[in-house]
Amino acid sequence: MNRLSLTLSRAIARVTESPLGRYQSAVIRIGFAGTWLLFLLREFPHRQELYGPDGPWSWDLARRLTSDNHAFTALMWSGGQLWFEVFYLLAILSSAALMLGWRTRTASLLFMVGVLSLQNRSVFVGDGGDNVLHLMSIYLVFTRCGGVWSLDARRAALREAARERGERASGDRVGPALWVVLGLVLGGVTLAGRFDGGLVPVLLWTAWAGLGLWGAVQRLERAREPRILLDVIANVLHNGALCVIMAEACLIYATAGWYKIQGSRWQDGTAVYYPLHLDYFSPWPGLADLMSSSGTIMMIVAYGTVMVQVAFPFTLFNRRVKNVLLVVMMTEHAVIAVVLGLPFFSLAMITADAVFLPTSFLLLLGGLVARARGRMAGRGDGHGDGARPDDPGHEGDSGLEGGPGRDGESDGSGDGDGTLPAPRSPEEGTRGHVGFTA
Repeated sequence: MNRLSLTLSRAIARVTESPLGRYQSAVIRIGFAGTWLLFLLREFPHRQELYGPDGPWSWDLARRLTSDNHAFTALMWSGGQLWFEVFYLLAILSSAALMLGWRTRTASLLFMVGVLSLQNRSVFVGDGGDNVLHLMSIYLVFTRCGGVWSLDARRAALREAARERGERASGDRVGPALWVVLGLVLGGVTLAGRFDGGLVPVLLWTAWAGLGLWGAVQRLERAREPRILLDVIANVLHNGALCVIMAEACLIYATAGWYKIQGSRWQDGTAVYYPLHLDYFSPWPGLADLMSSSGTIMMIVAYGTVMVQVAFPFTLFNRRVKNVLLVVMMTEHAVIAVVLGLPFFSLAMITADAVFLPTSFLLLLGGLVARARGRMAGRGDGHGDGARPDDPGHEGDSGLEGGPGRDGESDGSGDGDGTLPAPRSPEEGTRGHVGFTA
């Protein structure tokens, strides 16, 4: 009984004391925001046909559909051209802000609004990757994905270093200003009756109130207990959302694999052959012909795809097998991006797979990027390779970690979750945990 109680207490402490998978959540933040940003930029010349008020799927048709299914889309607030152009630009800016980790909490909310609004405006545009992005944009709101590899983490580390030197850090003004502006916008939209029910308005108002509460508590020097309570709540939400993201990725592969088993083309090993010869999925006909010239290769690819997708959820407790299958699946999606011309679908799926990457690999990758950045900076200022120990982006420094247990805004800016200092999470080491470490 004592052993059970001790195990349970350790599990509760692990879930509540710190956000798990900080590097994995940072990778999926960068991946999904970058994927959506690239899509918006590529389709910028065609934005009118896809989502514009005078496109093939007109504003009136979209209005009739959303009034029936109650899907959230801010593009239905006005049928004017100016509103569409402004909103499309805001969607681009919010994606860039989230990818860079600038005001991550606010950026994640705006990113979600942009994704849902554009996709629900024209529901017949897109593919499976858009469905993944649709769901992940909601899950990211609950994560503390700005703790590492973000401008928020860098700013927090620089501010902490200034405090250690005895310097007085200047108060943040951008965070409170953003909070006030967003509150005014939400209030105006609500009073105008633009919200058509649903969970999105509730989520937006709850997040706005939570950011305001956190900012107020942070400014009270004696409010240590409320800060701890809010920190615990944020950790629980983050860890829960990360588990949901992992479960979603497993569900996608499991259902895809089991449905393929039921198809006759997958059973006889010819399913991969046919997409390679469709004009819509053949940006490189010569490459497609080369791949499909061997029936044996087609059969191996078809059977291998089914086996990998069905087996993947069952391999999470064996890190070696899991890592091998991750490499196989990411390679397969990269091939799909090139051969079938589905780059954004592949990027979305590779990003979803990244939640299972080992922390040790991500630390190595971050170190390589930091050293490359340091060498580039060194060429510009004559300081060798530029990887200074006090550089917040240097591997093992507080910039890479986001400070010990910190997550972006920690000065009461009202735009961040400001984790209290805490011991380094066990999952940042090399111990074996499902989906997180090597």
